[in-house]
Amino acid sequence: MSSFARSFSNTTQLYKKKDKAKNIAAAGSEAKKSKIGVVSEDPSDLSLLQQGIATAVSQFKDDLSKLRMGGRISTDVIEGLRVQLPKGSKQRVKLADLAQVVPKGGRMVTVLVPEVDYLKPITSAILSSNLSLTPQPDAHNALQLNVPIPPPTKESREKTVVFAKMAMEKAITAVRDSRSSVHRRLQDMQKRKTARPDDIRKVQEQMEKLTEKGQKEVKELFEVAKKSMERT
Repeated sequence: MSSFARSFSNTTQLYKKKDKAKNIAAAGSEAKKSKIGVVSEDPSDLSLLQQGIATAVSQFKDDLSKLRMGGRISTDVIEGLRVQLPKGSKQRVKLADLAQVVPKGGRMVTVLVPEVDYLKPITSAILSSNLSLTPQPDAHNALQLNVPIPPPTKESREKTVVFAKMAMEKAITAVRDSRSSVHRRLQDMQKRKTARPDDIRKVQEQMEKLTEKGQKEVKELFEVAKKSMERT
């Protein structure tokens, strides 16, 4: 592919990201519709707990994917950073919605943005992340940031493990919160006598087993991630 073709391709993708960012900002300015959940009167219905655990585990996996594993940083990690839109907007979007992230060898990543207004918020997002990265403006392209990838150190690995542990604790808390919501519903049904005590007792046992299983999954994910983070 010629240099002109590559340049045209990159420019086209950046214009698409520019339009996408504007569409996200416009959508964010619209009033959000409230969603009212329907609480089941079936004591054996543990779908809310199952959904809560699944969401907690999914979010934990997403949090782990944004951390530096074994000294490596993929473009996906940088693309997943949340960026505050400029011009007074309160909207936060993924960096990938605003810019194109391109790997340049093992120790350099470039970030191409469609307009100058996105440079500062993208730089801030990278600097404020837990990746220990420092974006630098390109000397020849005003719309390009160069991001050197430093080799991992003992300190950076330990710092990453700390962030992973915090994410694990957040996930475990989310699982417990889901359990508490179901527990309160069962207590309310017991007070109103809308379910038999034996049925509620059985469901409570199932609830505890699901909660324990969810917490165990989160802890196992952490241990696997920790080994990867500590790997040289």
